Amino acid sequence: MSGLIGFDDAAFDRDGRGKVPVIGVICARSRVDGVVAGRVRRDGADATRELARLVQETRFRETIRSVLIHGIAVAGFNVIDIHALHAALKIPVLVVCRKDPDLVKIRAALDRVRGGDKKWALIQQAGRMEPCAGLYVQRAGLTLDGAAALLQENTVSGALPESLRMAHLIGGAMGRGFSRGRA
Repeated sequence: MSGLIGFDDAAFDRDGRGKVPVIGVICARSRVDGVVAGRVRRDGADATRELARLVQETRFRETIRSVLIHGIAVAGFNVIDIHALHAALKIPVLVVCRKDPDLVKIRAALDRVRGGDKKWALIQQAGRMEPCAGLYVQRAGLTLDGAAALLQENTVSGALPESLRMAHLIGGAMGRGFSRGRA
């Protein structure tokens, strides 16, 4: 059975600095097979490298057929280069959001972040968010139809595929001591 790894960051203090936990949950449909955790710099530029490392070093590597990310950035504005991640891992990468992001607000916020122009270029390079299976996606290495099938096949309850739902819940618990249950 093919598996997915879904990544989300832990809840963190918006005024804080330093590293933020990022969690990856490996699932085969609704069955959780494993969990990985790493750390990325808040508003940094190391998320692509860290996600690739986590996938490459997990003992479940051979079962992972796609990477899902809850938003194109983790730890504030640590923007993931989805095309570089796809090239490094040689498997599809899918960014998943519940709603279409407000790009005007994102661009304005990036003006206040170190390396904002480079981060904006990565967001632009990933392509526009596309409606897909009730969500919005950016993708590397798969078609829109392939993305819709992947989402539908791996969503058990709620709107998010199980790997992302679990990563979101675990991240909330790691950052706050409890999850809010809004996955």
